[in-house]
Amino acid sequence: MSPQNIIQPTVEQLESVFLLHKEAPDMTASRVLTGSQKIFLFLMCAALAAGLALRPIGTLLVINGLFLSFYLVLSAYKIFLIDASLRHDQDLDFSEDEIRSLKDEDLPIYTVLVPLYHEAETLSRLVDGLSRLDYPKDKLDVILLLEEDDTETREAASRMDMPDFIRQLVVPHGQPKTKPKACNLGLACARGEYLVIYDAEDRPQPDQLKKAVLGFRKSPPEVVCIQAKLNFYNQKFNLLTHWFTMDYSVWFDLYLPALDRLSAPIPLGGTSNHFITQKLRDVRGWDPYNVTEDADLGIRLASNGFITRTLNSTTWEEACSHLGFWIRQRSRWTKGYIQTYLVHMRHWHRLLSNVGLWKWLSFQLIVGGTPLCLLINPIYWLLTIIWFTLRWESVSLLFPFPVILFGLLCLFVGNFVFIYSSMLACYRRGYYHVVRYGLILPVYWIAMSVGAWKGFLQLITRPSYWEKTKHGFDLPASSTESIQHAAEGT
Repeated sequence: MSPQNIIQPTVEQLESVFLLHKEAPDMTASRVLTGSQKIFLFLMCAALAAGLALRPIGTLLVINGLFLSFYLVLSAYKIFLIDASLRHDQDLDFSEDEIRSLKDEDLPIYTVLVPLYHEAETLSRLVDGLSRLDYPKDKLDVILLLEEDDTETREAASRMDMPDFIRQLVVPHGQPKTKPKACNLGLACARGEYLVIYDAEDRPQPDQLKKAVLGFRKSPPEVVCIQAKLNFYNQKFNLLTHWFTMDYSVWFDLYLPALDRLSAPIPLGGTSNHFITQKLRDVRGWDPYNVTEDADLGIRLASNGFITRTLNSTTWEEACSHLGFWIRQRSRWTKGYIQTYLVHMRHWHRLLSNVGLWKWLSFQLIVGGTPLCLLINPIYWLLTIIWFTLRWESVSLLFPFPVILFGLLCLFVGNFVFIYSSMLACYRRGYYHVVRYGLILPVYWIAMSVGAWKGFLQLITRPSYWEKTKHGFDLPASSTESIQHAAEGT
């Protein structure tokens, strides 16, 4: 690595990391609740306590009815999204002739940010994957974002003979230690007209950058972000990776294209989101305090009048195959979704005015409803177990006959939607070997709720703590042959 490929950030670039927090602190997750949100929460708890003291059964019946109504509305909305996705092929897609028509001299510089933390063992594979990108190397601006206290990865990088298109940037040690903080510094140093985020284990399809360039060129100026699809190359490793593959297939192949079709706010994936660099700077980059900075940025882009499109190109990732690390990852996602919801509801009327009622309701269901569903699921499971094992009369009082019928409807519709959409998404991708695992998905829900409660409790104790996901459990699964097999659904 030549000295000119080691980035020495200026003071101004270092200060830009916290630009969003400096100029719009209420739009960051630097604090969990604002003063007005604390007052609102206190009033809600006081009203609930009064209701339980004066009319306990009536209050619990109302809460039960609200939760069941929420389940039914969320299930109905997901059915609507699936239908919209199946009826309309919304993804940006381009033929091989269109891609070949791009001349190297006409292509813009493209910045690729790669945040790294304790990823020394993946560096050689990472560089190999980046070298396979079908993009002129003199137009590539790859920045490896290395943490100052991660001496292992920094030393491994210094020993490698890296291509000239790769630069290294050391992120100064300090709190919060999050991916978005590193990405903000990378954004400040980016040279490209366009910019994309890839994780250390990512293997994007080689022509993805060219497809993104075509996508931006053929879209109206309001389109400032293009989200590629994510999926896994180690689907067959164990039962957890099968379920995780179903999870991603539903999200990126059914729900996100439907949100694109409806022009609704799209919570971005953590990687393979392509941006117009200057527009990203205009919205002050990522929130360094939010542990799902991608979802937050997607909502903030929509709130600023910008549009996100989805791209028919896949980036292959390593599905976390270790339950403990998977729960850590899931807890971070849930915590971040709650952070994102709380941040954008601080000025809910502004978001409503900027995106409109329909898109605002979509935000409520997708960003607010997703963690709520995971958190209240165990409550109903516990009530069901108590009823069937102990036959407590107090439980039956919460479910009079009309409520029981409503609950059974929610149970049937909710389960059907979840299982059917998971199996359908994998079938459409050609993952026939994965489809049958949808029949035992309810076990996966338990793990999801465990992670959700862990994230919710951690929001109180360690709101900006970034739980690292460890990779490398799947030895040769990251080879080129394995990735190609995954792409073919074999």
